[in-house]
Amino acid sequence: MTNPPLEQLFYSSLVTEHIVLKGRDFAFKRWHHNLVETSKQYEGFLRCDLCPPLRCKDPVVKWYSIFHFDSPEHLNQWMESSDRKQLLASGQEIFSAYRFKSFTTGLEGWFSALSGNSEYKGLGPPRWKQILVVVLGLYPVVMMQAIAFSILGIMQSWSLASSMIVNNLITSSLLSLYVMPFVSKRLSFWLKPAYRKVALRTNLIGAALVAVSLILMVIVFNGVLEMIKR
Repeated sequence: MTNPPLEQLFYSSLVTEHIVLKGRDFAFKRWHHNLVETSKQYEGFLRCDLCPPLRCKDPVVKWYSIFHFDSPEHLNQWMESSDRKQLLASGQEIFSAYRFKSFTTGLEGWFSALSGNSEYKGLGPPRWKQILVVVLGLYPVVMMQAIAFSILGIMQSWSLASSMIVNNLITSSLLSLYVMPFVSKRLSFWLKPAYRKVALRTNLIGAALVAVSLILMVIVFNGVLEMIKR
């Protein structure tokens, strides 16, 4: 009997806390049953665990549920589905508030890692990969921005402090909204969480792609700068 691949042993989960007014338990359980039955229709659904309610001193009851899917992609598909959003909207009449935490072991934000919190260490890729990928995304944005502003004569007379804050706002927005999601998705085969063992060949391929991309961009930008000087 062969063991499954290591990455198949780590599933993706969504932990949700619903705050329900006392006396609405039955309505909540009926609503939650509909949520579970709907989620079963989505690919990758494994199971849902509904914990015993926590009865607080305030006139509320806290219900905790954990949805399990077989991959970050399938969990995200269900989380972003119109079915789930409609059910959450209808549930507003039953629970007064809710909050959740997704443990997708994928790429939350840039890398799905909350640095500085030991509970979440290891959810993101190793730091050396994070550094390389941030440089890969940041370098072309900064270069294109600098070249464009130089050609258009934007902020040339501004003080360094003033131009820097505007540049940083533009760079950070482009990086977070467009560049890093694009880059991390293309390199997802390489940007595995630190606790997952990645084959040496995969690590070499990913590192080589980043290195070659950076070298090519340096060559291209040097050529563009030479043309501008002429």
